[in-house]
Amino acid sequence: MTYEINETHDPELQSWVESANDPNTDLPIQNLPFCRALDTKSSGDIFVGVAIGDKVLELSDDVCAALGTSYPFGETSQAVITGVSPQRLSELRRAVSRGLASDAADDVRETLSFDLHALDDCEILPAFRIGDYTDFYCSIFHATNVGSMFRPDNPLMPNYKYIPIGYHGRASSIVLSGEDIKRPHGQNRSDAEKPPIFVPSRNLDYEMELGFFVGQGNELGSPIPIERAEEHIFGVCLVNDWSARDMQGWEYQPLGPFLAKNFATSISPFVVTMEALAPFRTKAFERAEEDPRPLEYLSSERDRRFGGLDINLEVYIETERMRKENAAPFRLSRSNTKDLYWTIGQMLTHHASNGCNLQTGDLLATGTVSGREKDERGCLLELTWRGKEPIEMPTGEERRFLEDGDEIIMKGFCEREGFRRIGLGECRGRIIPAE
Repeated sequence: MTYEINETHDPELQSWVESANDPNTDLPIQNLPFCRALDTKSSGDIFVGVAIGDKVLELSDDVCAALGTSYPFGETSQAVITGVSPQRLSELRRAVSRGLASDAADDVRETLSFDLHALDDCEILPAFRIGDYTDFYCSIFHATNVGSMFRPDNPLMPNYKYIPIGYHGRASSIVLSGEDIKRPHGQNRSDAEKPPIFVPSRNLDYEMELGFFVGQGNELGSPIPIERAEEHIFGVCLVNDWSARDMQGWEYQPLGPFLAKNFATSISPFVVTMEALAPFRTKAFERAEEDPRPLEYLSSERDRRFGGLDINLEVYIETERMRKENAAPFRLSRSNTKDLYWTIGQMLTHHASNGCNLQTGDLLATGTVSGREKDERGCLLELTWRGKEPIEMPTGEERRFLEDGDEIIMKGFCEREGFRRIGLGECRGRIIPAE
Protein backbone atom coordinates (compact mmCIF):
# COMPACT_ATOMS: atom_id res chain seq x y z
CA MET A 1 0.00 0.00 0.00
CA THR A 2 1.21 3.47 -0.91
CA TYR A 3 -0.92 6.24 0.56
CA GLU A 4 -2.64 8.54 -1.90
CA ILE A 5 -2.61 12.33 -1.65
CA ASN A 6 -5.90 13.50 -0.10
CA GLU A 7 -7.52 16.51 1.59
CA THR A 8 -5.21 16.26 4.62
CA HIS A 9 -2.32 17.32 2.37
CA ASP A 10 -4.04 20.45 1.02
CA PRO A 11 -1.42 23.23 1.27
CA GLU A 12 -4.16 25.80 1.89
CA LEU A 13 -5.45 23.94 4.95
CA GLN A 14 -5.25 26.09 8.09
CA SER A 15 -5.78 25.23 11.75
CA TRP A 16 -7.46 26.99 14.66
CA VAL A 17 -4.23 26.15 16.52
CA GLU A 18 -2.49 29.33 15.36
CA SER A 19 1.08 28.10 15.89
CA ALA A 20 0.44 25.39 13.27
CA ASN A 21 0.02 28.08 10.61
CA ASP A 22 3.57 29.40 11.07
CA PRO A 23 5.34 28.69 7.75
CA ASN A 24 8.49 27.72 9.65
CA THR A 25 6.95 25.10 11.90
CA ASP A 26 7.80 21.42 11.46
CA LEU A 27 4.31 20.58 12.71
CA PRO A 28 1.61 22.12 10.50
CA ILE A 29 -1.83 20.52 10.25
CA GLN A 30 -0.58 18.68 7.14
CA ASN A 31 1.84 16.68 9.35
CA LEU A 32 0.13 15.49 12.57
CA PRO A 33 2.92 13.17 13.76
CA PHE A 34 2.24 10.52 16.38
CA CYS A 35 3.71 10.69 19.90
CA ARG A 36 3.41 9.71 23.55
CA ALA A 37 3.65 12.33 26.26
CA LEU A 38 3.57 12.86 30.01
CA ASP A 39 1.46 15.78 31.22
CA THR A 40 3.87 17.45 33.66
CA LYS A 41 1.67 20.44 34.49
CA SER A 42 -1.65 19.09 35.73
CA SER A 43 -2.74 15.45 35.63
CA GLY A 44 0.62 13.70 35.48
CA ASP A 45 -0.94 11.23 33.03
CA ILE A 46 0.78 9.54 30.11
CA PHE A 47 -1.18 9.75 26.89
CA VAL A 48 -1.05 9.06 23.15
CA GLY A 49 -1.47 12.06 20.89
CA VAL A 50 -0.58 13.97 17.76
CA ALA A 51 1.64 17.04 17.65
CA ILE A 52 0.49 20.25 15.96
CA GLY A 53 2.33 23.57 16.12
CA ASP A 54 3.42 24.09 19.73
CA LYS A 55 0.72 21.76 21.08
CA VAL A 56 -0.07 18.07 21.51
CA LEU A 57 -3.63 16.85 21.10
CA GLU A 58 -4.40 14.01 23.50
CA LEU A 59 -6.43 11.32 21.76
CA SER A 60 -8.74 10.89 24.73
CA ASP A 61 -12.13 9.17 24.72
CA ASP A 62 -13.81 12.59 24.63
CA VAL A 63 -11.73 13.70 21.67
CA CYS A 64 -12.43 10.48 19.77
CA ALA A 65 -16.14 10.82 20.47
CA ALA A 66 -16.14 14.41 19.22
CA LEU A 67 -14.35 13.26 16.07
CA GLY A 68 -16.82 10.45 15.53
CA THR A 69 -14.25 7.69 15.90
CA SER A 70 -13.38 5.05 18.48
CA TYR A 71 -9.95 3.54 19.14
CA PRO A 72 -8.33 1.73 22.10
CA PHE A 73 -6.23 4.66 23.26
CA GLY A 74 -4.45 4.68 26.57
CA GLU A 75 -0.86 4.95 27.71
CA THR A 76 0.64 2.58 25.14
CA SER A 77 1.10 3.24 21.45
CA GLN A 78 1.18 -0.48 20.70
CA ALA A 79 -2.46 -0.76 21.74
CA VAL A 80 -3.39 1.98 19.31
CA ILE A 81 -2.14 0.37 16.12
CA THR A 82 -1.79 -3.37 16.80
CA GLY A 83 -4.31 -5.13 14.62
CA VAL A 84 -5.62 -1.84 13.19
CA SER A 85 -5.52 -1.65 9.41
CA PRO A 86 -3.77 1.21 7.59
CA GLN A 87 -7.17 2.16 6.20
CA ARG A 88 -8.62 2.69 9.69
CA LEU A 89 -5.57 4.67 10.77
CA SER A 90 -6.02 6.82 7.67
CA GLU A 91 -9.65 7.43 8.70
CA LEU A 92 -8.46 8.52 12.14
CA ARG A 93 -5.93 10.93 10.64
CA ARG A 94 -8.61 12.51 8.46
CA ALA A 95 -10.91 12.88 11.45
CA VAL A 96 -8.17 14.58 13.51
CA SER A 97 -7.36 16.87 10.56
CA ARG A 98 -11.02 17.91 10.24
CA GLY A 99 -11.27 18.52 13.99
CA LEU A 100 -8.19 20.75 14.03
CA ALA A 101 -9.01 22.62 10.82
CA SER A 102 -9.95 26.28 11.03
CA ASP A 103 -13.50 25.53 9.85
CA ALA A 104 -14.17 22.86 12.51
CA ALA A 105 -17.51 23.10 14.29
CA ASP A 106 -17.51 25.13 17.51
CA ASP A 107 -18.52 22.19 19.70
CA VAL A 108 -15.74 20.02 18.26
CA ARG A 109 -13.20 22.78 18.74
CA GLU A 110 -14.32 23.29 22.32
CA THR A 111 -14.00 19.58 23.15
CA LEU A 112 -10.58 19.27 21.55
CA SER A 113 -9.30 22.40 23.28
CA PHE A 114 -9.72 20.72 26.70
CA ASP A 115 -7.28 17.98 25.65
CA LEU A 116 -4.81 20.24 23.86
CA HIS A 117 -1.55 20.39 25.84
CA ALA A 118 1.29 22.87 25.38
CA LEU A 119 4.44 21.07 24.25
CA ASP A 120 6.34 22.99 26.92
CA ASP A 121 4.08 21.39 29.56
CA CYS A 122 4.77 17.87 28.32
CA GLU A 123 7.63 15.44 28.56
CA ILE A 124 7.68 13.64 25.23
CA LEU A 125 8.30 9.92 25.67
CA PRO A 126 9.40 7.25 23.18
CA ALA A 127 6.46 6.62 20.90
CA PHE A 128 6.77 2.84 21.19
CA ARG A 129 8.21 0.18 23.44
CA ILE A 130 10.90 -0.93 21.00
CA GLY A 131 11.24 -4.69 21.24
CA ASP A 132 13.80 -5.10 18.46
CA TYR A 133 16.08 -2.85 16.47
CA THR A 134 17.75 -3.58 13.13
CA ASP A 135 20.14 -1.23 11.38
CA PHE A 136 20.80 -1.49 7.66
CA TYR A 137 23.63 -0.28 5.41
CA CYS A 138 21.60 0.98 2.46
CA SER A 139 23.40 4.08 1.16
CA ILE A 140 25.65 2.98 -1.69
CA PHE A 141 27.62 6.23 -1.45
CA HIS A 142 28.31 5.65 2.25
CA ALA A 143 29.23 2.01 1.64
CA THR A 144 31.52 2.94 -1.25
CA ASN A 145 33.26 5.68 0.73
CA VAL A 146 33.86 3.49 3.76
CA GLY A 147 34.91 0.54 1.62
CA SER A 148 37.38 2.75 -0.26
CA MET A 149 39.19 3.53 2.99
CA PHE A 150 39.92 -0.14 3.64
CA ARG A 151 39.66 -1.78 0.17
CA PRO A 152 40.46 0.93 -2.42
CA ASP A 153 40.39 -1.49 -5.34
CA ASN A 154 37.18 -3.25 -4.31
CA PRO A 155 35.13 -1.02 -1.97
CA LEU A 156 31.80 -2.88 -2.22
CA MET A 157 31.40 -6.47 -1.11
CA PRO A 158 29.99 -8.83 -3.81
CA ASN A 159 26.63 -9.11 -2.00
CA TYR A 160 25.93 -5.38 -1.65
CA LYS A 161 23.89 -4.90 -4.83
CA TYR A 162 21.89 -8.08 -4.27
CA ILE A 163 20.89 -7.92 -0.62
CA PRO A 164 19.98 -5.17 1.88
CA ILE A 165 22.78 -5.59 4.43
CA GLY A 166 21.88 -5.13 8.09
CA TYR A 167 22.79 -6.06 11.65
CA HIS A 168 20.75 -6.63 14.77
CA GLY A 169 21.17 -3.68 17.14
CA ARG A 170 20.45 -3.24 20.83
CA ALA A 171 16.92 -1.98 21.57
CA SER A 172 17.62 -1.40 25.27
CA SER A 173 20.16 1.38 24.58
CA ILE A 174 17.90 3.42 22.29
CA VAL A 175 17.37 6.84 23.89
CA LEU A 176 15.23 9.82 23.06
CA SER A 177 16.57 13.06 21.60
CA GLY A 178 18.11 15.30 24.25
CA GLU A 179 19.63 12.58 26.40
CA ASP A 180 23.37 12.92 26.98
CA ILE A 181 25.65 10.28 25.46
CA LYS A 182 28.45 9.02 27.67
CA ARG A 183 31.69 8.32 25.84
CA PRO A 184 32.11 4.53 25.86
CA HIS A 185 35.13 2.46 26.88
CA GLY A 186 36.36 -0.27 24.59
CA GLN A 187 39.30 -2.15 23.17
CA ASN A 188 41.55 -0.04 20.97
CA ARG A 189 44.35 -1.41 18.81
CA SER A 190 45.48 1.66 16.94
CA ASP A 191 49.07 0.39 17.19
CA ALA A 192 49.15 -2.84 15.22
CA GLU A 193 52.51 -3.73 16.78
CA LYS A 194 51.09 -3.87 20.31
CA PRO A 195 48.23 -5.67 22.06
CA PRO A 196 44.92 -3.78 22.37
CA ILE A 197 44.26 -1.48 25.32
CA PHE A 198 40.96 -0.76 27.12
CA VAL A 199 40.36 3.01 27.03
CA PRO A 200 37.58 5.54 26.34
CA SER A 201 36.83 5.74 22.63
CA ARG A 202 39.06 8.25 20.86
CA ASN A 203 37.20 8.26 17.54
CA LEU A 204 33.58 8.83 18.49
CA ASP A 205 31.22 9.48 15.59
CA TYR A 206 27.56 9.98 14.68
CA GLU A 207 25.58 8.49 11.80
CA MET A 208 22.70 10.38 10.17
CA GLU A 209 19.93 7.85 9.50
CA LEU A 210 16.22 7.53 8.88
CA GLY A 211 14.32 5.11 11.09
CA PHE A 212 10.95 3.51 10.47
CA PHE A 213 8.59 1.73 12.83
CA VAL A 214 6.76 -1.50 12.19
CA GLY A 215 3.00 -1.02 12.49
CA GLN A 216 1.48 -4.41 11.77
CA GLY A 217 3.68 -7.41 12.43
CA ASN A 218 3.73 -10.80 10.73
CA GLU A 219 3.43 -14.34 12.04
CA LEU A 220 6.59 -16.37 12.59
CA GLY A 221 7.31 -18.24 9.37
CA SER A 222 5.19 -15.92 7.20
CA PRO A 223 7.20 -13.60 4.90
CA ILE A 224 5.91 -10.18 3.85
CA PRO A 225 5.64 -9.73 0.06
CA ILE A 226 7.10 -6.54 -1.39
CA GLU A 227 3.66 -5.51 -2.70
CA ARG A 228 2.38 -5.35 0.89
CA ALA A 229 5.51 -4.16 2.68
CA GLU A 230 4.30 -0.64 3.40
CA GLU A 231 1.11 -1.93 4.99
CA HIS A 232 3.46 -2.97 7.79
CA ILE A 233 5.26 0.40 8.13
CA PHE A 234 3.64 2.95 10.42
CA GLY A 235 5.93 5.96 10.14
CA VAL A 236 9.44 7.40 10.31
CA CYS A 237 11.78 9.22 12.69
CA LEU A 238 15.37 10.45 12.76
CA VAL A 239 18.08 8.12 14.06
CA ASN A 240 21.62 8.82 15.24
CA ASP A 241 23.53 5.55 15.36
CA TRP A 242 26.45 6.66 17.56
CA SER A 243 29.62 4.80 16.59
CA ALA A 244 33.01 4.32 18.25
CA ARG A 245 35.16 3.96 15.15
CA ASP A 246 38.36 2.87 16.91
CA MET A 247 36.48 0.09 18.70
CA GLN A 248 34.61 -0.82 15.50
CA GLY A 249 37.80 -1.21 13.45
CA TRP A 250 39.17 -3.76 15.90
CA GLU A 251 36.06 -5.80 16.70
CA TYR A 252 33.93 -5.91 13.54
CA GLN A 253 35.66 -8.85 11.85
CA PRO A 254 34.30 -11.45 11.25
CA LEU A 255 30.78 -10.92 12.67
CA GLY A 256 30.18 -7.19 12.25
CA PRO A 257 29.09 -4.38 14.62
CA PHE A 258 28.92 -5.07 18.36
CA LEU A 259 30.07 -2.87 21.27
CA ALA A 260 31.14 -0.04 18.96
CA LYS A 261 27.46 0.49 18.12
CA ASN A 262 25.28 -0.70 20.99
CA PHE A 263 26.21 1.79 23.73
CA ALA A 264 23.60 4.33 22.51
CA THR A 265 21.28 5.13 19.62
CA SER A 266 19.30 8.39 19.66
CA ILE A 267 15.90 8.86 18.00
CA SER A 268 13.67 11.88 17.44
CA PRO A 269 10.44 11.99 19.50
CA PHE A 270 7.74 12.25 16.82
CA VAL A 271 6.72 9.56 14.34
CA VAL A 272 5.72 11.08 10.99
CA THR A 273 3.19 8.72 9.44
CA MET A 274 3.53 7.23 6.00
CA GLU A 275 0.34 9.00 4.99
CA ALA A 276 1.80 12.40 5.90
CA LEU A 277 4.72 11.56 3.59
CA ALA A 278 2.49 10.78 0.59
CA PRO A 279 3.34 14.02 -1.32
CA PHE A 280 7.05 13.32 -0.90
CA ARG A 281 7.25 9.88 -2.44
CA THR A 282 9.61 9.41 -5.36
CA LYS A 283 11.01 6.65 -7.52
CA ALA A 284 13.45 4.16 -6.12
CA PHE A 285 17.16 4.78 -6.60
CA GLU A 286 18.07 4.54 -10.27
CA ARG A 287 20.63 1.80 -10.55
CA ALA A 288 23.47 1.87 -13.02
CA GLU A 289 22.85 -0.08 -16.22
CA GLU A 290 25.51 -2.65 -15.27
CA ASP A 291 24.06 -3.21 -11.80
CA PRO A 292 22.00 -6.35 -11.17
CA ARG A 293 18.24 -5.98 -10.91
CA PRO A 294 16.74 -6.82 -7.51
CA LEU A 295 15.72 -10.45 -7.12
CA GLU A 296 12.04 -11.11 -7.77
CA TYR A 297 10.98 -11.10 -4.09
CA LEU A 298 12.46 -7.58 -3.75
CA SER A 299 10.97 -6.21 -6.95
CA SER A 300 7.63 -4.61 -7.79
CA GLU A 301 6.55 -1.95 -10.26
CA ARG A 302 4.95 0.15 -7.52
CA ASP A 303 8.09 0.07 -5.40
CA ARG A 304 10.19 1.12 -8.39
CA ARG A 305 7.86 4.06 -9.10
CA PHE A 306 7.04 5.23 -5.57
CA GLY A 307 9.28 3.35 -3.13
CA GLY A 308 11.67 6.26 -2.53
CA LEU A 309 11.32 9.08 0.00
CA ASP A 310 12.35 12.69 -0.63
CA ILE A 311 13.45 13.71 2.88
CA ASN A 312 16.20 16.28 3.46
CA LEU A 313 18.52 15.42 6.33
CA GLU A 314 20.85 17.94 7.99
CA VAL A 315 23.53 17.52 10.65
CA TYR A 316 24.80 20.37 12.85
CA ILE A 317 27.44 20.50 15.56
CA GLU A 318 27.47 22.78 18.59
CA THR A 319 30.70 22.76 20.58
CA GLU A 320 31.31 24.03 24.11
CA ARG A 321 33.06 27.03 22.64
CA MET A 322 30.09 27.83 20.40
CA ARG A 323 27.79 27.79 23.42
CA LYS A 324 30.09 30.07 25.40
CA GLU A 325 30.38 32.51 22.48
CA ASN A 326 26.65 32.28 21.60
CA ALA A 327 27.66 31.15 18.12
CA ALA A 328 25.16 29.34 15.93
CA PRO A 329 25.60 25.58 15.44
CA PHE A 330 27.66 24.73 12.37
CA ARG A 331 26.14 22.61 9.62
CA LEU A 332 28.31 19.61 8.83
CA SER A 333 26.31 18.02 6.04
CA ARG A 334 23.02 17.78 4.17
CA SER A 335 21.84 14.59 2.47
CA ASN A 336 18.60 13.12 1.16
CA THR A 337 16.95 9.72 1.48
CA LYS A 338 16.44 9.66 -2.31
CA ASP A 339 20.03 8.42 -2.45
CA LEU A 340 19.32 5.15 -0.61
CA TYR A 341 20.13 2.16 -2.82
CA TRP A 342 17.35 0.08 -1.22
CA THR A 343 13.84 1.30 -0.37
CA ILE A 344 12.34 0.93 3.08
CA GLY A 345 9.86 -1.52 1.57
CA GLN A 346 12.72 -3.69 0.31
CA MET A 347 14.42 -3.51 3.72
CA LEU A 348 11.30 -4.68 5.53
CA THR A 349 10.50 -7.39 2.97
CA HIS A 350 14.03 -8.76 3.11
CA HIS A 351 13.99 -8.70 6.91
CA ALA A 352 10.89 -10.92 6.95
CA SER A 353 11.82 -13.01 3.89
CA ASN A 354 13.09 -15.92 5.98
CA GLY A 355 9.94 -15.90 8.13
CA CYS A 356 11.35 -13.58 10.81
CA ASN A 357 8.40 -12.23 12.81
CA LEU A 358 8.47 -8.44 13.02
CA GLN A 359 6.34 -6.90 15.76
CA THR A 360 4.52 -3.63 16.35
CA GLY A 361 7.01 -1.04 17.57
CA ASP A 362 10.12 -2.67 16.13
CA LEU A 363 12.54 -0.07 14.80
CA LEU A 364 14.41 -0.46 11.52
CA ALA A 365 16.95 2.10 10.32
CA THR A 366 18.46 2.77 6.92
CA GLY A 367 22.10 3.10 7.87
CA THR A 368 24.05 6.30 7.24
CA VAL A 369 22.45 8.40 4.50
CA SER A 370 25.14 9.92 2.28
CA GLY A 371 25.08 11.47 -1.17
CA ARG A 372 27.55 11.80 -4.01
CA GLU A 373 29.15 15.06 -2.88
CA LYS A 374 31.53 15.60 0.02
CA ASP A 375 29.11 17.88 1.89
CA GLU A 376 26.47 15.13 1.64
CA ARG A 377 28.42 12.61 3.73
CA GLY A 378 26.42 11.53 6.76
CA CYS A 379 29.17 10.87 9.33
CA LEU A 380 32.57 12.19 10.38
CA LEU A 381 34.33 9.01 9.26
CA GLU A 382 33.47 10.04 5.70
CA LEU A 383 33.63 13.83 6.09
CA THR A 384 37.16 13.72 7.54
CA TRP A 385 38.17 10.64 5.57
CA ARG A 386 39.00 8.58 8.65
CA GLY A 387 40.36 11.64 10.44
CA LYS A 388 42.91 12.60 7.80
CA GLU A 389 41.04 15.73 6.61
CA PRO A 390 39.80 17.63 9.68
CA ILE A 391 36.78 19.89 9.44
CA GLU A 392 37.41 23.57 10.08
CA MET A 393 34.61 25.52 11.76
CA PRO A 394 33.91 29.28 11.89
CA THR A 395 35.14 29.42 15.51
CA GLY A 396 38.57 28.26 14.39
CA GLU A 397 38.08 24.82 15.90
CA GLU A 398 38.84 21.60 14.07
CA ARG A 399 37.19 18.22 14.34
CA ARG A 400 38.30 14.81 13.18
CA PHE A 401 35.92 13.03 15.54
CA LEU A 402 33.67 14.17 18.38
CA GLU A 403 35.05 15.72 21.55
CA ASP A 404 33.43 15.88 24.98
CA GLY A 405 30.86 18.66 25.11
CA ASP A 406 30.03 18.45 21.40
CA GLU A 407 26.32 18.26 20.66
CA ILE A 408 25.08 16.77 17.40
CA ILE A 409 21.77 18.14 16.12
CA MET A 410 20.01 16.29 13.33
CA LYS A 411 17.05 17.72 11.41
CA GLY A 412 14.78 16.31 8.75
CA PHE A 413 12.16 17.95 6.54
CA CYS A 414 10.22 17.49 3.30
CA GLU A 415 9.63 20.18 0.70
CA ARG A 416 7.84 20.01 -2.64
CA GLU A 417 6.27 22.70 -4.77
CA GLY A 418 2.51 22.75 -4.32
CA PHE A 419 2.60 21.21 -0.82
CA ARG A 420 3.21 22.39 2.72
CA ARG A 421 6.66 21.83 4.17
CA ILE A 422 6.62 19.29 7.01
CA GLY A 423 9.41 18.36 9.40
CA LEU A 424 10.57 15.37 11.40
CA GLY A 425 11.77 17.56 14.25
CA GLU A 426 15.23 17.25 15.78
CA CYS A 427 17.40 14.46 17.13
CA ARG A 428 19.93 15.83 19.61
CA GLY A 429 22.67 14.30 21.73
CA ARG A 430 25.59 15.79 23.64
CA ILE A 431 28.78 13.88 24.40
CA ILE A 432 29.77 13.74 28.05
CA PRO A 433 33.04 12.32 29.38
CA ALA A 434 33.57 8.64 30.06
CA GLU A 435 33.57 7.58 33.68
